[in-house]
Amino acid sequence: MEAGRGALIFSFALSVSFLLLASSASAQLSTDFYKNTCPNVESLVRSAVTQKFQQTFITAQATVRLFFHDCFVRGCDASVIIASPNNNAEKDHPDDLSLPGDGFDTVIRAKAAVDSDPNCRNKVSCADILALATRDAIVITGGPSYAVELGRRDGRISSKASVQHSLPQPFFNLDQLNTIFSKHGLSQTDMIALSGAHTLGVSHCSKFSKRIYGFNSTHRIDPTLNFQYAMQLRQMCPLNVDPRVAIPMDASTFHIFDNAYFKNLQQGKGLFISDQVLYTDPRSRPTVDLFASSETAFRDAFVSAITRLGRVGVLTGSMGEIRIDCSRPN
Repeated sequence: MEAGRGALIFSFALSVSFLLLASSASAQLSTDFYKNTCPNVESLVRSAVTQKFQQTFITAQATVRLFFHDCFVRGCDASVIIASPNNNAEKDHPDDLSLPGDGFDTVIRAKAAVDSDPNCRNKVSCADILALATRDAIVITGGPSYAVELGRRDGRISSKASVQHSLPQPFFNLDQLNTIFSKHGLSQTDMIALSGAHTLGVSHCSKFSKRIYGFNSTHRIDPTLNFQYAMQLRQMCPLNVDPRVAIPMDASTFHIFDNAYFKNLQQGKGLFISDQVLYTDPRSRPTVDLFASSETAFRDAFVSAITRLGRVGVLTGSMGEIRIDCSRPN
């Protein structure tokens, strides 16, 4: 009994130590981290993101999604950008294969822009560049501007195995969503607000085809899905559709960062089960209704949530490194 109690205390102590370390690391982030080493870092990144966005609008959603996938696996350390010669990095996992190349390219271009300034060369982490580029992508599509906390260091490790069971899935229910977000200190409100980034998203047909062709033994179409919307999706995603075809996740304003995503949920037009459940589950519906009725409430909640997301598992101080090439450890 005493041995078991001792193990329990030891396990609890380890958990507390881990939380304290994580809290300590995020406390070292600051919005003026580069004021003496690279004071124009934000304008350099913003210029690169703007230039990339002018070439292809997919830049915005690709960059935001890359940031989310990075932070949910090993923390916000730019490990998702690392390439592996034997295809064993995070980006090689099936859950990351659909990450658009434009997101990676945005970070690489922004890194080159920052390093073109002799004062900044090899002083700004890829993780911070991704965080800044994400904010700029949101702003350029009409979303809220916010101060980005900086001071992250880059991780040296990226493995395909670490992605397994680390990312939310399109078929998740509310409990599953809350569980995976709470592991990173994010609340249900944070989760719903961050889901609002799907206003910029696109998805391949395979991610939701079961909802429109073979939901279950009694319903071919998911009954929580707006029927007319389901018919539109069938037209865009016929059986045996080209797997590269991508469908906007926001049926009305997919190129604008706004609260239309939540209004769509009220009409049964959430593309994923994990989208629509935010409205069908009575525990989360009031928040969806609030964000649908108040753009300000959504924007404020989103800024708060993405700031907290940016603190997840960060490396600071002497931990990690400043990668010279974002796609490989030094």
